[in-house]
Amino acid sequence: MFMMRQLAAFVLLIFSAPAQTEKPAPAPVPLVYEGKPIRIPVSCTEEDIQGLGMSCTADAPCPVYLELAGLEVLTGRMVLAGNLHTESTTLSSVVLTSEDGGKTWVESHPRIRQAALDQMQFFDLANGWVSGQIVSALPRDPFFLVTSDGGKTWRQRPVFGDAHVGSIEKFHFTSATEGKVLVDRAQSGEGGRYALLESKTGGDSWSILQITTAPPANVRFDRAPSAAWRLHADPATKAHQLEKREGQKWTAVAAFLVEAGSCAPAEIQLTPPPEPTPPSPATPGAAAQPASDAVEVFQIGGPKTKKADPKKKKK
Repeated sequence: MFMMRQLAAFVLLIFSAPAQTEKPAPAPVPLVYEGKPIRIPVSCTEEDIQGLGMSCTADAPCPVYLELAGLEVLTGRMVLAGNLHTESTTLSSVVLTSEDGGKTWVESHPRIRQAALDQMQFFDLANGWVSGQIVSALPRDPFFLVTSDGGKTWRQRPVFGDAHVGSIEKFHFTSATEGKVLVDRAQSGEGGRYALLESKTGGDSWSILQITTAPPANVRFDRAPSAAWRLHADPATKAHQLEKREGQKWTAVAAFLVEAGSCAPAEIQLTPPPEPTPPSPATPGAAAQPASDAVEVFQIGGPKTKKADPKKKKK
């Protein structure tokens, strides 16, 4: 009977224990516009430098530039899209969102390695799309970032179901669910240069309509640019200026430095040597070992090395 009571108490303890929940993702760091152009944070790893074939050194770091190409202004929200790149390599995509008229900005989607974003369309205040592709030796794997909550969150959706060379030339949605995209497959050579696809699922999936050697003449993708907002690179401030038309003049709402930072290998740092291990009791009959004049230096990312200590003098 005593054992049964213990077992019942153990089972009750298991089922009454609080459920383990995942830790929430850290909130994006806000970037504040206070009249001076904002500098987008740049982070380059050793993997980036080596994997992308970048010739960056500590003495000659690689400058990193911000390119902004997509702009949409909704009621209560602004969205910008582009990429970070060096002179020879695309590093990652960038999506910036503001909900206070351009004063505070956050990155509303994680950066996609080697991806560039450009065109943007919102059909209404909720449903929107940003086109992109991976940029390496050739543009490949075109995709969309899709939102159904006005740009608060995004989901990445491929245009093709498998790896594919090509970039998005144009796209247009005529409703929240139906749209077409024209993909330039310049290096593909599989029956034609251009692929026309359609979606009836809001960009979550796509099907091929036709493949042609020239862009289809019967499909229109034109969208009128905004007359109230513009995004342009200003040589005077060396920044991308987001401006709003007020009468006959344009007023700056936000600005982002074109030169965002640089990539360079991480500096080698040394860690303090570990505490010495107390000597073990001598084994009877064993000869005593002379003390060494070398000290151990530990280097991050490499093996231990030994150097002579110049402060020690031999007797």
